[in-house]
Amino acid sequence: MIQNSKQHDIDPADLRRKEKAAFAQLVNQNSDHIYRLGLKMLGNPQDAEDILQETFIKAYHHIDGFEGRSKLSTWLYRIAVNEALMLLRKRKGSVTHLDAGIEMENGDVLPHQIIDWCCLPEKELLSSESRQKIQEAVQTLSDANRAAFLLRDVEGLSTRETADVLDISESAVKVRLMRARLQLREELTVFFANRIVKENP
Repeated sequence: MIQNSKQHDIDPADLRRKEKAAFAQLVNQNSDHIYRLGLKMLGNPQDAEDILQETFIKAYHHIDGFEGRSKLSTWLYRIAVNEALMLLRKRKGSVTHLDAGIEMENGDVLPHQIIDWCCLPEKELLSSESRQKIQEAVQTLSDANRAAFLLRDVEGLSTRETADVLDISESAVKVRLMRARLQLREELTVFFANRIVKENP
């Protein structure tokens, strides 16, 4: 979880009073996670820094809008994701990114091919080359699916918390996760297929 059990919880009332110590604690406890999310959403350190800064500026100015129905960390994630998505929309203009694959009549997108990497050695999955390939594959996801995947599978938020951050239903989160996971498997098929061949000549 974001907040270390050894750290004291932040009182939202202190934040509403704009107490510097409370905001310093908020930044200290959450900045690493917000920056990491921004970096993985945008793929650029400078953009991630901008998202980090904008997130805490907006949190400071809009703390009265925090109603306490979710965790402070969830509220910050929501701000960060919205900032990242706005930046991505500015980059792409009116172009809509669709997941690679075959679009079904009900709107679902199925990948063209999937390979089973269940037997791939753990050392191969954890190699620097593999990690780089995985990071590149994450960038191919649509903005919406990438956000759901990063929040749920990378940051470790629950399905409920992810739904709160993205302001969608839990079932919508599950659909986006399914699409993201399927597309990632397809994106990585060729790369890991070559590894399987090397391990099993």
